[in-house]
Formats: sequence, C-alpha cells, structure tokens
Amino acid sequence: MPSAKTPLSAALSPESEAQQPGDAAAEGARILPARRTTLRDVALALGVSVATVSNAYNRPDQLSPDLRERVFEQAAALGYTGPDPLARSLRRGRTQVIGVLYDAPLAYAFADPAASLFLGGVAHALQDAGLSLLLLSGRSEAAPAGDAARSASVDGFISYAAAHGSPLLDAALTRNLPTVLVDHLARLGQSGTQQVPESAHPIIGINDTDGARLAAEHLLTLGHTAIGVLGLPLRADGFTGTVTPERERRATNTHILARLQGYRAALQEAPHSALPTYEVADNTPGGGQQAAQELLTQSPDITALLCMSDVLAQGALAAAAALGLRVPEELSLIGFDDIPSSAALSLTTVRQPTAQKGEQAGRALLALLAGQTPPNVLLPTTLVVRGSTGRRADQG
Repeated sequence: MPSAKTPLSAALSPESEAQQPGDAAAEGARILPARRTTLRDVALALGVSVATVSNAYNRPDQLSPDLRERVFEQAAALGYTGPDPLARSLRRGRTQVIGVLYDAPLAYAFADPAASLFLGGVAHALQDAGLSLLLLSGRSEAAPAGDAARSASVDGFISYAAAHGSPLLDAALTRNLPTVLVDHLARLGQSGTQQVPESAHPIIGINDTDGARLAAEHLLTLGHTAIGVLGLPLRADGFTGTVTPERERRATNTHILARLQGYRAALQEAPHSALPTYEVADNTPGGGQQAAQELLTQSPDITALLCMSDVLAQGALAAAAALGLRVPEELSLIGFDDIPSSAALSLTTVRQPTAQKGEQAGRALLALLAGQTPPNVLLPTTLVVRGSTGRRADQG
C-alpha cells in the first residue's frame, strides 16, 4: 500500500510497480500529470490574440471562415478540446439546458407513447432557441428522489404530471428557477367544471373532466349502466387494486382524480352508478390486462370499461380476448389519449392534444426565461368514436 504522502498518480503508475524496496531514487520520484492545454497556448502557437481564439468558439461571426478553421486545426494539433462547458455556463449564468421532471421510472418515458409525444412537443418549442432537454426521473433506487432536481445544471424546469407532494418537484421548486407545471393541481369547481387554480408557476393542462364526462355519456347513450374503470395511479405509491372512497379522498395525482370525477359526474343519474374502479400502478398493456381481468372477474355484470389511457385499453382488449368476450358485442371499451396506434385498433377514445401540450409548456418556459408572465392554458379534449364501443347486447 502507498504511504499517505505518496501521490495517487505515482501509486497507480507502472513505474511505481517496478520500484524495488530500498530504491530511494525511485521512491522519491514524482510523476506529474501533463499540463492541460489552454486557449492561451493555441493563441501563442498561431500568433494571434486570446480573444481571437475565444471568438472561434463563442462568437464565430467575428472571424473569417479561413481563420476559424486555422484555429480549430491548431487546437486539434495541441490537444485543446475547447472551453470548459461548466465554466462557460457559470460565466454566462445560463446552461442552455431545460430539465424535464418525469416522476416515473425513466424507461417509461420511452415506452409510453403519450410521454414521447409530449417530450417531442417540448423539444419542438425549444429547439429553435438552442436549448437542450435533460430528462430527470424521480424513481431510482440509486439516489433519493429529489437529488436529480437538486443537482441538475439547468436554466429551468418543466414538471410533467407530478403528484402533489412529489419529492422531485418539491426539490426543483426550492431552486427558485423558472418552472412550468403540466397536468398538475387540476380540480373540480363548484359547478362540476375543471378549473386551473392560482399558482406561482404557469400551469399547462387539458380538460380531463370534460373528456372523461364525454366518454361516460357516450356509454350511457349506448345503454350501458354497469360500467367499470381502469384507473391510473391516484397516488405515487405503487398501489394496484380496487379504489376505496378513502383512497380517492387521499389522491395526490389530481389530474387523474379529475378524470374519475368526470366519469362520476356523467353517471350520477344512472340507475347503477357504483362505478367500480381498479387502479393500476404501471401504465402498461400488461398492467391493463391484469387489471381488466381482475375487475371483470369481480364484477361479471360489467358491460363497458372506461380506461384512463389507451395503453390500459390495449391491455383490456387482450383481457377480453382471454375471457372470451367479444368487443364491442359483449364488452365496450373507451380509452384516453388517442395515441397513434389507437386508430389501427379501432379504439374509441378521448383525444387530448399531447404534442400541443408539450409545445405550450416549452413556450411558457421560454416566456419565463425572457422575463414574461405566460398565462395558464387548459386545452380541450374531444371524443373519437370508433369500433370498440357498441350498444349493450340486450338492447340490440
């Protein structure tokens, strides 16, 4: 083992391994790391000013293309890789990076078509401003949930569908950076309509309540009264199972609660409006299939399912096939989102403008960075009727 006074570079170098005990000259040797080439070295080699070399990287319009190319060639020959990005961002006070808070396992962002559409919309809004995106997940066993937001070198945050009390979002808010909230803190007003609450940060969302009401009303017009719900998480705690009134009261994913309340608002006059709801922890086709089989087994009288996402509805289609139920003759299904694959599956669904929602979030953040105060935005939802819904069997 090297002594406490031995440099790490010497302790790990091949020369140190070759030293023999008692060789004082070798033991006293010091292997120093090579000095890092600097911008000044490039300037001296070219016989130009330091400002000229700096302009090649930071203000290319100030140099002729020929001189800029000469600077880069000399830099490459000397092993100079350009200004340190972190130091440059500290000088400018900007990183040119926006953090997207994604309060779910990171892999979901690439597996969930709705998340991909949203991120694409954000990127479309920010790309012309020269900004990059950093995806920050709050679901990792390697570090506390808020660490990603606390340590990220970003100019601002876009929070995508974070629950109230999310450690990731709470950590981000302590940074006092420009922040846009998406699908956050939606609630029902006294009239049963969805409202955007007052907030210190702009809120971008959709009218979950109206979309859910349209879906439920469509099933009522087809004669369905025994209707079940496949629900997305009301709380970010990994729960899967039947939703109780107590769990509904403790919901922190309030945009998901708004959808459930929208279903209830439409069905409150129906003769059988118990609306059994099965919550799914993972928004995956497998999760939807398992939940649909559980719900249909528990409540075999159900003739229609309201699914809070198209992904869950895809799972419900598989469950119906496994149970021998024909869609829509024996079981009607409605999704939510209208992701690209839903048309091919002939899935009736609630369409939300997911990509537009991402663009609106990106534009709101650009406005904040420019010192402006963007308005809250609540985008409309529409019902798209396809072949997965039909009249209740006994009503022809």
